Amino acid sequence: MAQKPSIPKGTRDFSPQEVAKRNYIMTIIKGCFTTYGYQPIETPSFEKSETLMGKYGEEGDRLIFKILNSGDFLSKVDDTLYSDKNSLKITSKISEKALRYDLTVPFARYVVQHQNEITFPFKRYQMQPVWRADRPQKGRFREFYQCDADVVGSTSLWQEVELVQLYDDVFDKLNLKGVTIKLNNRKILSGIAEVIGAEDKLIDFTVALDKLDKIGEEGVKTEMLAKGISETALEKLQPLFSLKGTASEKLSELKEMLASSETGLKGIEELEFIVHSIENLSLEASTLEIDVTLARGLNYYTGAIFEVSPPEGVKMGSIGGGGRYDDLTGIFGLKDISGVGISYGLDRIYLVIEELGLFPETVTENTKVLFINFGDKEAMYAMQTISKLRTKGIISELYPDNAKIKKQMGYADKRCIPFVVLAGEKEMEAQSFTLKNMISGEQETLSFEELVAKI
Repeated sequence: MAQKPSIPKGTRDFSPQEVAKRNYIMTIIKGCFTTYGYQPIETPSFEKSETLMGKYGEEGDRLIFKILNSGDFLSKVDDTLYSDKNSLKITSKISEKALRYDLTVPFARYVVQHQNEITFPFKRYQMQPVWRADRPQKGRFREFYQCDADVVGSTSLWQEVELVQLYDDVFDKLNLKGVTIKLNNRKILSGIAEVIGAEDKLIDFTVALDKLDKIGEEGVKTEMLAKGISETALEKLQPLFSLKGTASEKLSELKEMLASSETGLKGIEELEFIVHSIENLSLEASTLEIDVTLARGLNYYTGAIFEVSPPEGVKMGSIGGGGRYDDLTGIFGLKDISGVGISYGLDRIYLVIEELGLFPETVTENTKVLFINFGDKEAMYAMQTISKLRTKGIISELYPDNAKIKKQMGYADKRCIPFVVLAGEKEMEAQSFTLKNMISGEQETLSFEELVAKI
């Protein structure tokens, strides 16, 4: 008995309509990337394991899909390793490649490998799938697209300002109003950890804080305590959870809280520059908000951190994120190359636009006119006309088989094709066409010019 076909959990097939809608989003994002001067690159679907491992923190490393070596991969594992039962040691012997987890680390590898061909500052965009061995749920998949824009080779905060504008521009063109661009700075998080006496627990502190929207204030505190952060430190942290007001008001309060931390004050200064610049430039579809609990969990961020939330009322996680990384290329031997970048979560943006009914009707528009097939002679007359219509950008096709008219009409109906052309001997002699409107049922005989005008 034949096995019933299926696909792995966390992956999806896409119908023609879904692909059209995804392409609509990607075309807008790509257009904005290009307008802002970003250049396209692509990197392989899989990288050497050593390129990816150790770059995303312990949690990230666990979610990387490993690829087994080809051939007799077990021959490299001796009995000692088997008996040790250390899966990490065995994995390094049987898997030397892995599917990319994101586009940022492969980009850092690309910059180092091609540094002599690149003009710095280098602005690149990349739109490709990534893979994570995550638990599938709404808006979280094991295979999904990222659409990234990064600048490397400049420490200027004007890059952060431009990236906020880029976010806003894309959402404005998608008609996705009411999104919130959340902003924080890793230096502020370091300053907070310093002030509460938990600087030696910075990674544990940020990883726990990043889960605030998922597990709540009490959940975050419980996790911090479990990681060895003291009760006294948590008491000092309390004002952070109740920070309210405008971006400028929050930054003023933070200045008082972090008065003793040089690192923290530097982070506030950087955010003030971004906030004041955006106030003078204005945003069309978005609101810029300071969120001091935003950490994004990834170890490589060193400055500004971005995260985008969908409009209020839409139950969905972040639809974009990014930040400044001062020395990501340093892990590959190229020191002091600062970078900053943002990413759009294509799959989540799709779900949000779908939920809000914001896709234009024209996005899924397919064949405009179907020519009925009455036989080879009539089909040739139809094909000659179809060729002319296609040069005018009208999506046209001929039903391939000389089947019963009812079947051909049924095909047009199921495909939601709005017009059908019937051209038999009578029409061929008169060089005319009988056009049927599939919605109204109206039928009329037209010349070629009239046919073009009608459809």
